[in-house]
Amino acid sequence: MNELKALTGARGLAAWWVVLFHLRGSMAEMHPAIESAIAKGYLAVDFFFLLSGFVIWLSWGKRFDDGGFAVAGRFLWKRMARIWPLHLFVLGCAIILAAVLAASGRNIDRFPFAELPLHIVLLQSWGFTDPLAWNDPAWSISAESAAYLLFPLLAVAFDWRRVPSAVLLAFVAVLLVGVLPFAGQDGLGSDLQRFAVARCVIQFAAGTAIGALWLRWQGRDGVAMAGGVLALALVAAWGSRILPEAHALPPALACVLLALGITSNRRGNPLESWPLHRLGEISYATYLGHFLLWFVFKLVLVDDAANAPLWVLASYVVAVIASSELLYRYVERPAQAWLNRLGDRRRVAVA
Repeated sequence: MNELKALTGARGLAAWWVVLFHLRGSMAEMHPAIESAIAKGYLAVDFFFLLSGFVIWLSWGKRFDDGGFAVAGRFLWKRMARIWPLHLFVLGCAIILAAVLAASGRNIDRFPFAELPLHIVLLQSWGFTDPLAWNDPAWSISAESAAYLLFPLLAVAFDWRRVPSAVLLAFVAVLLVGVLPFAGQDGLGSDLQRFAVARCVIQFAAGTAIGALWLRWQGRDGVAMAGGVLALALVAAWGSRILPEAHALPPALACVLLALGITSNRRGNPLESWPLHRLGEISYATYLGHFLLWFVFKLVLVDDAANAPLWVLASYVVAVIASSELLYRYVERPAQAWLNRLGDRRRVAVA
C-alpha cells in the first residue's frame, strides 16, 4: 500500500496532542476552548487505535486472505520489530533514571521494579497491574500488542472486500456506539487496568472496516465531506451534552480518519507539508519518549511543576523534537530493519 501522507501528518499532530495533554498542568492559563481541547488529548490514542487497524488491514488483509494463518508468524514478527525495540530502549532509560533516583535517596514509587517484567514484555495493560508506571504512554503499545495477536483471527475470518458497504458501516457503528462505551463508562481515559485492551481492540477492529470502506470510496470527495460534517455534528452533540464522550467522540474520530484517507495525497493538503509529514514519521518516538523527558525536565529545571516558565516549556518542545529525530534515526529504524532482516533470514533458512 502506498503511503497516505495526510494520515502520516495527522499522526504527528495526534502525538503532539498527547504531549500537550501531559504538559497541561504546567502551562499558563489559556482560553477555555483551547484548555478544553488540550484536556481531551488522551483521545489521540483512540485515533491511533483506529488508524492502526486501518493501515494494518490495508497492508495485511489480502495477504491473510491469500495465505491464511501461515502469514501470522511473519505479521507478528514485523509488528514486534516495529514497536518493541524503541519501547525497550526508552524503558531502559527509565530504569537508569530510577536507579539514579534510588541511589540519591529519592522516591521511586512510580518505578515499581516488581512490575518491570510485565512492562518489558508489554503486558502491563492486560489487567495484571496499573499500566501507568515506568513510561506511562507505553500502556497503549501494550494494548495494541493484544490487537496484533487477535488480528490474524479477524483477517482470516472476515474478508472485508466481500462484505457490503452497509454491513461494514453497521459493524463500525455497533463497535463504536454500541460496544465501546462499555469500555469507558466514566470517560474513555478511565480505569485503564480493566479497559485498556478492550478499548484498543474494539477501535482497532473498527479501523480495519474503515480501511475497507476507504478502498471503495477513495477519490469520492462527497463522502469525505459527509464524514467531516458528521464528525462536526458529533462533536457538537458532545459539547451540548446531548451525547456522552464515549458515544460521540470515537465515531467522530472514525469519520475524520475516513475523510483524511479519502483526501490524502492531494496537492496542497497542509497535512502533507514537509514539517507535518516529518512530525508524523517521528511520531512513535515522540509518543514514547516525551513523557520521560518531561519527568527529567521537571526534576532538573522546574521548582513548581504547576508553573513552569515559558523558556522551560519552549526548551522542552525543542528537546522533544530533537530527541524524537535522534531516536527515529538511530534506534527505531535501525533496530526495526535489523529485526526484519533477521526474520527474513530465518524464513529462508526454514524454507
